This record gives sequence, structure tokens and C-alpha cells, in this order.
Amino acid sequence: MSTEFRHVTVIGAGAWGTALTLAVSRAAAAPTRLSLWAYEAEIAAAIASKRRNETFLPGFDVPPQLHATADLREASADADVLLLAVPAQHVRKVTSGLSAHLRAGVPIIVCAKGIELETDKLMTQVVAETCPQAPLAVLSGPTFAAEVAAAKPTAVTLACADAALAQRLLAAIGSAAFRPYLSDDLIGAEVGGAVKNVIAIASGIVEGRRLGDNARAALMTRGLAEMMRLGVALGGKRETLMGLSGLGDLALTCNNTQSRNMSLGIALGKGKPLADLLAATRSVIEGVPSAASVHQLAQRLGVDMPIVAAVNQILHHGADITRTIASLLERPFKSET
Repeated sequence: MSTEFRHVTVIGAGAWGTALTLAVSRAAAAPTRLSLWAYEAEIAAAIASKRRNETFLPGFDVPPQLHATADLREASADADVLLLAVPAQHVRKVTSGLSAHLRAGVPIIVCAKGIELETDKLMTQVVAETCPQAPLAVLSGPTFAAEVAAAKPTAVTLACADAALAQRLLAAIGSAAFRPYLSDDLIGAEVGGAVKNVIAIASGIVEGRRLGDNARAALMTRGLAEMMRLGVALGGKRETLMGLSGLGDLALTCNNTQSRNMSLGIALGKGKPLADLLAATRSVIEGVPSAASVHQLAQRLGVDMPIVAAVNQILHHGADITRTIASLLERPFKSET
């Protein structure tokens, strides 16, 4: 295979997948062909005709060389690298369909953030099962899609076990405005991306209940401690969780209403029903299923994650928010470390 990736395909035409196509089009080694796969045929058709994704990322023209399609085979059969940006709970289904069309040795960069609900598996574990012929990398970090699309300065973690492949992938996606920092810790990068969405919902609840900035800072810090405990238990590195894909992403999503997870938490804190909030959006709010899957995984591994457990109880078991907050504040005092 050439050292260059001439045909790059992004799988998933939500806001994040669409923003990634713009980032790749500006890369140091920008591809001559760029494809975007959409699950909905009408989304692919609208992007092709209007040259915009007005449903999920309005206001941005897609790159002139972008080909939008709802045909997995057409998008991936001769791709040199794929960026996987579908919602986490759909990764297995999409990559199972993708596998038959993917040439051996074509790398997949996993850009989805979450843990599979049915199996408690990380996204790279799922993709390794469905596409065993593909080398894997993980892209994660503090990224609002609209800011990436607008070429505002963004730094991310690009985790890959193969150092030579990592350098090639960096050239394929990196630019002055979109700056990947390399890591060999795929587990740590994935855990950060999954857990931060759950903590962001908790941060929103704190904001919605007007509990103050002290409380939100404490919640973020203790949420980071939970994130690190889970990452280390799975074989990841603490320093990865202190980087862009951990602390960086956590800081972004817990402090800004551009985060769908934080916005959901604010609305919940103000007393709005979860079902109504989910029904009002076409976008996937990853922290909702992740609250359950991260909690399940933590329980299986014996990792103490009280904030995640509390969010899971509120979202999936109807727990009263006031009583749940009180139960967290009544936990025994202990050493910070």
C-alpha cells in the first residue's frame, strides 16, 4: 500500500462525521477522493445536491471533492483508510456490513465514543471482531463538530499501536487547525471518550439545579478520578486520561452547552422528562446509553464509580434527582487518592 491515503472514507454523516470530512480535506496529505457514508439515503442525497448537511451540521459547505452515498460498498470498497463516526451502539451493525467490502490491511480510525451496551466492550474490541482484517486506531479528544468544521484550532489524541501507521494516519488527517497528538494507548483514549459523556450529564444536572461552580468543579475532578480508575482496570494508562482524550474532553463537555450531554443534564436538572428531551432531537446523546454500559462494566470489574452509578440510576431507573444528589453528598469521607 502506498504511504499516502488517496481515498479516505468517513462512515457516519452526523455532525461529527461531516466535520471530519472538512478536517480531512484540509490535511497535510489531503486525499484526492473523499467519501461520506450516510445511513439515511435522504441525507446522502441532500448532501450531494445541496453540498451541505443541513440536518446535522447546518451552515457549512462540504468539500468539493466529497462524494456522499448511502451505499456501504460504494463508500468503502476501494477506500485506503476509514474514519468510523457512527453512534457507538450502532458500530457493530455498521461494521458487520462493512467488513465484506473492506480490503485487508485498510486501517479504521475509530471516532465513535462509547461502550457497547450488550457486551460491555470497547469500540475497538467490537471492530476487531467484525473487521479482523483492519488495523485499528482511535481518534478522541475535545471536539465540538461546528468548531472543527470552521477550522478553529483543535487538538486531539490519535492512538495507534503501530508507530509507522500512526505517522501515516497523522499526515492523512492532521493540519494546522486540526492537530493530532500521538499515543499508543487505545484503551485509555477510548475510556476517556466514553466516560466523559456520562460525567457531562452530571455536570449539566449540577448546573440545572444551580448547585454552584464549586460543585461542578468538584464533580469534574471526582469524575476524572472515576475515569482513571476504569481506564487503569482495563489496562490503560493514567497519563492518557490526564491528556486530551481524558481531561481535555471532560473539560470541554462539562463546561459548555454546545455539549448535547451537558444540555440534556441541564434540562433534567430543571425537571424536564428524559423521554421528552430525547424525542425532541434527531441527534444521538451518547451519554445516555453510555451511563448504563459504563456502569455495567465498572460493576463487572469491581471499579467504584459513584457518579456514573448515580447518572445511570437517574436516566434508566427513574431515580429522584434530589435524593440521588443527597446520597452522593452523604458518602463517607475518604482520602482523595
